[in-house]
Amino acid sequence: MSHVLEIRNLTKKFGDFIAVDNMTLNIGEGEIFGFLGANGAGKSTTINMIASLLRPTKGEIVLLGKNIVKDSKFAKMNTGIVPQELAIYEDMTAYENVSFFAGLYGLRGAMLRERTEEALAFVGLGDKHQSFPKNFSGGMKRRLNIACAIAHLPKLIIMDEPTVGIDPQSRNYILQSVRKLNEMGCTIIYTSHYMEEVEEICTRIAIVDHGKIIAEGTKEQLTSIITDTKEIWIGFRADGAISIESLQGIAGVTAVRQEENTLKIVSKSEVNNLNRIIQQLIKDQVEIRSVEEQAPNLESVFLTLTGRNLRD
Repeated sequence: MSHVLEIRNLTKKFGDFIAVDNMTLNIGEGEIFGFLGANGAGKSTTINMIASLLRPTKGEIVLLGKNIVKDSKFAKMNTGIVPQELAIYEDMTAYENVSFFAGLYGLRGAMLRERTEEALAFVGLGDKHQSFPKNFSGGMKRRLNIACAIAHLPKLIIMDEPTVGIDPQSRNYILQSVRKLNEMGCTIIYTSHYMEEVEEICTRIAIVDHGKIIAEGTKEQLTSIITDTKEIWIGFRADGAISIESLQGIAGVTAVRQEENTLKIVSKSEVNNLNRIIQQLIKDQVEIRSVEEQAPNLESVFLTLTGRNLRD
C-alpha cells in the first residue's frame, strides 16, 4: 500500500506547552483512518497541521510525496477539509457556497459549474441550488459543508466531527457519503466523539493522548490489546450519590465511568471482584437494576489506555 500521508517526528509547541510530541504516522492510499483523542490530547492540533492551518515546530508532513510546507499550493489542491465548525455562508445560496470554495482551488468556467453541480448532487442537495443555508436543517448544513470540501476532487479529505449535533437520519446519510467517497478513491481522515461511527467505517485507527500516538491498528488489533480485561456494566436507579473513588479502589478495577444510569467498570479479567463491586454499591445504598459483562470494544480500549472517556 502506498502512503498518501506521512507524518515524521511531528512536534508542535505553544510556548512551553507541547501539544504534539514527536509524532510519526503513515496513512495508506484508500484508507478511512480514524483519529481518536479526548479534548486536549493533541488531535485537533495535528489535524490543523495536516490541513496547513498551523505550521509544525519540528518534523514534517508529506502528502503524496511532497512536503506540505515547501509545496503548500500542491497540498491545498489535494486536501479537502470538513471542519467541525460549519464553514458556509448563510446569505449565499447552496450553489454559490460550493462554487465559491471550489473557485478558491482554481476551478473556473465550465469545470467550476460541473464540479459544483456534482458536489451538490453527491450530498443530496441537487434540488437546493438556489436555497439559502439559513433555511436548512442542521444535517443539510453539514452536507453542504461536505460539498464545499469535495468539489475540487481532493485526494485526501479531513472530516473533523462531521456528524456533531445532527439527527440520526442525517448522520447515516453522511456515513454513507464517507463510504462512497472512499470507494471513489479518496483517502479519509475521520475524527468523531461517537465511537460507534469510528468502529463502523474506519479501516484503521490511532488513539492520541498527551500529544503522542499510544496505539494504532485495526479495530480487531486494538481490542486484542486488552484481552486481559473485562468490562462490567451495572444499571442502577438514579437515587443517591455513587462513590467512583471507592469503586476505583477495589482490587483489579482499572477504570470507572458513569453514563446516565449505567456504571461501566473496566477490570482485570483474572481478578474475581464482582462481589466486592456489588457490596460497595450496596454499602453506598445504590439500587442495582442489572449486571452484565461486555466483550472488549474500542471504547473499552480507549478508556483503558487513556483513563478517560472519549467525550471528556
